[in-house]
Amino acid sequence: MKYLKHLLCMAVMLFFLLPGAAASESKGGGVDLQGILWGHIKDSYEWHITNIGDKPVIINLPVIVKTSDGWYTGWAEDFEEEPLEHGPHAGYRPCKNNPNLFIATKGDYERRIVELKPDGTEVRPFDISITKSVCVLFIDAILLLLCILIPARWCRRHKVTDKAPKGFTGLMHMFVMYVYDEVIKPTLGKEADKYAPYLLTCFFFIFVANVMGIVPFPPGGGNLTGNITITFFLAICTFLVTNFSGTKHYWKDIFWPDVPAWLKVPVPLMPVIEIFGIFTKPFALMVRLFANMMAGHAIALALTCIIFIMATMGIVLSSSMTIVSVGMSIFMMLLEILVSFIQALVFTMLSAVFISLARVHEAAEEKVKA
Repeated sequence: MKYLKHLLCMAVMLFFLLPGAAASESKGGGVDLQGILWGHIKDSYEWHITNIGDKPVIINLPVIVKTSDGWYTGWAEDFEEEPLEHGPHAGYRPCKNNPNLFIATKGDYERRIVELKPDGTEVRPFDISITKSVCVLFIDAILLLLCILIPARWCRRHKVTDKAPKGFTGLMHMFVMYVYDEVIKPTLGKEADKYAPYLLTCFFFIFVANVMGIVPFPPGGGNLTGNITITFFLAICTFLVTNFSGTKHYWKDIFWPDVPAWLKVPVPLMPVIEIFGIFTKPFALMVRLFANMMAGHAIALALTCIIFIMATMGIVLSSSMTIVSVGMSIFMMLLEILVSFIQALVFTMLSAVFISLARVHEAAEEKVKA
């Protein structure tokens, strides 16, 4: 209760201090709300932490690109903070060490490194830089390994008849057994053990990435699953596992399904629909996870930005709206934790369902029909 009182006092002080800080920010030139929103959602070559006065606190990440003149390695700080105001490359952030490299701030290559050719055309060099999303991916992968290896170490040192573990290990055991017993086993049956490693990896990676995206400071704060390239890769993995695991009867139902012959020849209507369905399943996985996580982060940031929007409308109105904004932001953060778990569970469940549909055998299908 003593700590709770301290937290409540800090919260009350925050409610009164935030409107004043927001008002000063607005008077000092306004707040780029759209920049705040897209700066969190989109990828970048630097990791912006916060601002101390007028000075931004930034983690500069490695830049590794292959240009027409060879490899260039450096850091994000090698590029000017402010874009050029004049000249043919106005609006681009130039590189201090290479006059042909820029970070585009507009156009098709916005927020990406571009190389400008002598004829004035711009191209994307071969870019393997450690961007914010890549850095967050490494951090989440390390956390995932710890979440798996620590309980595995306990299991190696104990017998099945020993008491159940407590603390973090017990929590991880609960998650593993819940996903296995409630999702994987009922869906895949006897083949559950074969595909459980992949499905559990999907669940824990997505869950860890979702939760770390909610944490507002490093090593969290990266909207990894709100990046469609990440969800695309996860969907591709499920696509490959599903189709490489497909039985002969699965492929027979795709190319020669049990439907009237006029639906298969001379126009292969049903086979085309079935082949199209092979690609719509992973596409649904990709878009569902990406859209839900991106929308959750966007709504939470938008609610927080209400403070800055109302800051210029008087201290009374801004103070009241600060309370509403902070309360709604806290509610959204708690809701995001639940959504993080649900989205990881839904991706795992649908992946298990798709794999089980590919593993169907003719005898099993005839038994179901009977």
